[in-house]
Amino acid sequence: MTETTPRRSLMTSLPAVLPMLAGMALLVAAVARWRESGWGALVWLVVVALMYVIRVPHTLRNRTNQIIDSRNDPIEQVLLTGMFLAMMVLPLVQVATRWFSFADYTLPDWATAVGAGIQVPFLWLFWRSHADLGRNWSPGLEVREDHGLITNGVYARVRHPMYAAIWMSTLAQPLLVHNWIGGALIVPAFAAMWFLRTPREEAMMRSRFGAAYDEYAARTGRLLPRLGR
Repeated sequence: MTETTPRRSLMTSLPAVLPMLAGMALLVAAVARWRESGWGALVWLVVVALMYVIRVPHTLRNRTNQIIDSRNDPIEQVLLTGMFLAMMVLPLVQVATRWFSFADYTLPDWATAVGAGIQVPFLWLFWRSHADLGRNWSPGLEVREDHGLITNGVYARVRHPMYAAIWMSTLAQPLLVHNWIGGALIVPAFAAMWFLRTPREEAMMRSRFGAAYDEYAARTGRLLPRLGR
């Protein structure tokens, strides 16, 4: 038993380790080959790294949350997987390997510069949304014990500032990664998430907070502040 246990432990950990090693290899290759995809691809790589810097501390801290309501059903899993592939995996594969070069398109430098400029407000709003949500943030549709209704900071006038931030990133990605698969596919992927997931998320919040959420929704916009408010 003492000889076989370490082997079993290694075999059990391989499924978790292999994707991480593959991702690291792709990242190294992408950094080495970004010139083949243009300078916009380098901007995309830097922004992705900064996104992880922003999100990972919240992910690690909030793992200890006690979840009392989870809506992570098959629809949610499909939406999250599609977003991860379109926003992270496919662009990284394209920049690292150029496998999808048959789907390349050409844009002028000013369009790439617009995409790069959008990253500044995107990263600020992405960071601020996580900071204001604090322990209430979760990558899935979940309500934790002692979950609070956040109505301050960037949530004071907009109900979904994080989605607003991701919309910025979504529209900028095709301007940075000039490829229909690695760049532009994110637009329909996130549009599907927005239109299918937002009503489910709001229904969960309404179930948790009742009239308080209705009052909050009445005075805020989903992506932009309500005019005159």
